[in-house]
Amino acid sequence: MADYFPGFGGHFETEAVPGALPKGRNSPQRPPFGLYAEQLSGTAFTAPRDHNRRSWLYRLRPSAEHPPYRRYDGAKLFAPGTLDKPLPPNRLRWNPLDLPSEPTDFVDGLVTMMANRSPESLEGVAVHVYRATRDMERRAFFNADGELLIIPEQGRLELLTELGRVDLSPGEVALVPRGVRFRVMLPDGQARGYVAENQGALFRLPDLGPIGSNGLANPRDFLTPRAWFEDRDEPFELVQKSLGSLWVTELGHSPLDVVAWHGNLAPWKYDLSLFNTIGTISYDHPDPSIFTVLTSPSDVQGRANADFVIFPPRWMVAEDTFRPPWFHRNVMSECMGLIHGAYDAKAEGFAPGGLSLHNLMAGHGPDVASWQAASEAELKPHKIEGTMAFMVETCWPYRPTRFALESDALQKDYDAAWGGFPKARLPE
Repeated sequence: MADYFPGFGGHFETEAVPGALPKGRNSPQRPPFGLYAEQLSGTAFTAPRDHNRRSWLYRLRPSAEHPPYRRYDGAKLFAPGTLDKPLPPNRLRWNPLDLPSEPTDFVDGLVTMMANRSPESLEGVAVHVYRATRDMERRAFFNADGELLIIPEQGRLELLTELGRVDLSPGEVALVPRGVRFRVMLPDGQARGYVAENQGALFRLPDLGPIGSNGLANPRDFLTPRAWFEDRDEPFELVQKSLGSLWVTELGHSPLDVVAWHGNLAPWKYDLSLFNTIGTISYDHPDPSIFTVLTSPSDVQGRANADFVIFPPRWMVAEDTFRPPWFHRNVMSECMGLIHGAYDAKAEGFAPGGLSLHNLMAGHGPDVASWQAASEAELKPHKIEGTMAFMVETCWPYRPTRFALESDALQKDYDAAWGGFPKARLPE
C-alpha cells in the first residue's frame, strides 16, 4: 500500500533509500549515490512564492537521456483535435462509452470528448474518457500540455508515478502534474472514468470569502505519496502529449526512477466524500460555485479558466424554494459527468459514465419530470444520498471532437428533455 503526506500544496521531502536526499543543497556537486539532481517546475521561476510550484528530483538517470521522439498513433481517439467548422449551439449529452473489446491500456483507451483553446496558449481545458482493460506494463506516459485530474467511475487504479504510488478508487480523484511520468495498473482488471486536462493556471483551492476559514475541501485531506521508484533495466516506451499531438520514444529502463524528492509539485489524491458541503438554511438555491473543489483562475478576476465542481450527498432544507438547480443561462460553459447514483435535476438519461455539455448561454435546467416533482414536493428537510456528480466548468466554450459528435453514444433526442412544459397561466 502507498504511504502519503497530508496537505494541499505543502513542501514535502521524502526518500525511498535512506541518505538519498541531499541536505542543505538542492544541486550538490556530487549528489548521494551518484544520483542526478533535476528540477521539475510547474510554474515560471518568478511566479509569486505562494503560487510557485516546483520539486527537486534525485534519480538514477537524467530524464534528458532519450532518443528523438516520433509520432505515436496507438491512441486513435486521444487528442485528435476538434472540429473547426461552425458548431451549432445545441445542448449535448452522451451515454457511457463501452469498454474496448480488445486489451487496451489507459493511454490507448483515452477518448477526447471536448476541448477548448490550443495548448500553446497555456489556457483552456479538455475532457476525456478513459476505458482500460490492460495494465501499462513497460510503457509510461506524461502530458506536456497540462495537468491531469483523473476521476474514476468504475474500477480501481494504481498510478505509478515518478514521485510515488497513488491507489485510487471511484469516489476519489487524483491529480498528476504537467510533465510527471506515470503508468496505470488495473487491480480490478478493467476501469472507466474521466480525465479533466487543465492547460491553464494550476488547480488550487478556491478562496472562501464570506464562508470564512473552514468549509469546502480541507487542505489536510489531500494526500501526496512518499518516494517510490523502479530500478528496471529493460525496454520501455515513453509516450508524451505535446502541443495536442502524441509522440513516443524508447528507453532502456523504467523512467520511474526518482529515488528521492522534495518540493511542492507532486501528485495527490482526494476523497470526495470528505468535501464539506455548504448550502442554504433559509431560502433560495445557491449558485453552484459553493460546490467548487478546485479552481484554475484566468486573467479575468472571478472568471475561471476551469473549475472542478461536485454535487455530493447533502441536506436540502430551504423553505419556499425550488430545490433542484433552477433554469439558467450562463456565460460559463458546463461539462457534467456522473460517478454514481442519479443527478437531482434529471429524471433519466444521465447515467454514470455519461457526459453532458451546455455551452455558454445555452438554456438548461431540470427536465419536465424533475420540475414537476420539485414543484409539488412537500418542503421538509430532505437528504440527497447515493450520488456523486461533477462539473468541469470553463469560461472558454467547448468544442466536441468529431468522434463525440458522430458517436452512437450521442443522444439525438436530448432536447426533448425540455419538451412538454405547460404554459404559465396569467390572471384574466
